[in-house]
Amino acid sequence: MASSATRTKSTGKKTTGKKSTGRKKSARKYSPAAGKSVETEMRAMKQGKLKSGRSGKKVTSRKQAIAIGLSEARKAGKKVPAPKG
Repeated sequence: MASSATRTKSTGKKTTGKKSTGRKKSARKYSPAAGKSVETEMRAMKQGKLKSGRSGKKVTSRKQAIAIGLSEARKAGKKVPAPKG
């Protein structure tokens, strides 16, 4: 008798297993090749070999290294959104 008390009633509704999240799928903003370009620039920055464009100073900022990598990817024609501003 104890086992029947712990059982729960079924509602009788069938579920398909898929839930709609309300989100729509979107295409990639950055190509994998663009990510590789950023990765290369980050590695150069960590090794101390990445230099800034005009001044030639050593780049120490993570954000600046990413910006340089994306700029290089744009010049190479890889899929990268246009810069802001």
